[in-house]
Amino acid sequence: MHTQGKRMTPAEETARYIDGLGAEALAKAQAYTTGNHILLFAGVAVSLLVAWLIVRSGLLDRVTSRLSKRSWAAMTLAVSAAYMAIADLLTLPWTLYTDWQRQHAYDLSKQPLSDFLGQWALGEAFEIVLGGLFLLGVYALIRKTGARWWLWGGGFAAGVVLFMLLVGPSLIAPLFNKYEPVPPGGVRTALEKIADDVKIPHDRIFMYDGSRQSERFTANVTGIGPAARIAISDVALKEASLAEVVAVTGHEAGHYKLGHAWRSVVLMPLLAMLFFYLLNRLFAPAARLLGSDAQLGEARGLPVFMAVGAVLGLLVTPITNSLTRIGEKEADAYSLQTVNEPDALASALVKTAEYRYPRPTPLVEMLFYTHPSVEKRVMRAMEWKAAHPAPVPAEPVPKP
Repeated sequence: MHTQGKRMTPAEETARYIDGLGAEALAKAQAYTTGNHILLFAGVAVSLLVAWLIVRSGLLDRVTSRLSKRSWAAMTLAVSAAYMAIADLLTLPWTLYTDWQRQHAYDLSKQPLSDFLGQWALGEAFEIVLGGLFLLGVYALIRKTGARWWLWGGGFAAGVVLFMLLVGPSLIAPLFNKYEPVPPGGVRTALEKIADDVKIPHDRIFMYDGSRQSERFTANVTGIGPAARIAISDVALKEASLAEVVAVTGHEAGHYKLGHAWRSVVLMPLLAMLFFYLLNRLFAPAARLLGSDAQLGEARGLPVFMAVGAVLGLLVTPITNSLTRIGEKEADAYSLQTVNEPDALASALVKTAEYRYPRPTPLVEMLFYTHPSVEKRVMRAMEWKAAHPAPVPAEPVPKP
């Protein structure tokens, strides 16, 4: 690309990409993104209100009393399930606003309300079953291992993360979307090459109806070992060029190749251990504030457990976001190095700017962004392009 006979600098090319969105689209993206940041704090307030309402209602106390003659495990599982069902119903209006109405208002989803509610119900059923079993494990650790239960909790969390990486892609995800092989053609051929690079078999390359829930341009490489798979949303296949599909899938393959899933197996349990340690210290004063007389090891104290978790989750957000941004930067670099499509990566990234404002301040990016800003990512792609110029085709030798 040239301006007045000169090649554009990376900064100029980056500005061209971002400014090309137009002032109206940038303002809309900024409003949506800023709203998401406000919702983080509002969501904690909602969680605290729900916890207070459940404690004051005495519902879990009554459930516990009725089940007091059952085994400890059965009672704990039932009370945990009851808490999650009650909390989910109480927060349903909030969920409808944040996950359905707001997405429609910003043209990020076309999912009918009936389908959203059906998928919400299915998701809640899984949460109640799997979440109940997880909480049963946590309470068993508190019961059996004493004051150092939070140390054991870290190991338990590692097992849960591994389990979800193994079963999530093949057993849970297909319940919410239809997965089918990418049809033969240029896209399939390009994806097979990427799959070969990261040693994922060709029969694990899928497309799915991501447009059912969202209009976002996305792809992913999920799972580990035999569960690993490449999946690309039909939104990407409909709206992206072949080069953009390759660049984005190369980025996602980078997460897999660089072992980011395994990194989470190590880091998430450490964060869980820290969370459990703080919960151990904060539960009693939090229970007093909410008006609960439950002990840490009682499932009827779950409202307190979750209230503390909501606050700690908000406080740890900058840390988890920083760790995620590191992985995203590494995956971008992997895509540039392996598929070498800087312009396609840049144009694909710009498509994500509609739900992730591309020009945040450094402080906002540090606190709230799970990815480096689109502007920074495009700049790195343009710097790569400048440092690795495409070879100029040789001019044909004229015939004598």
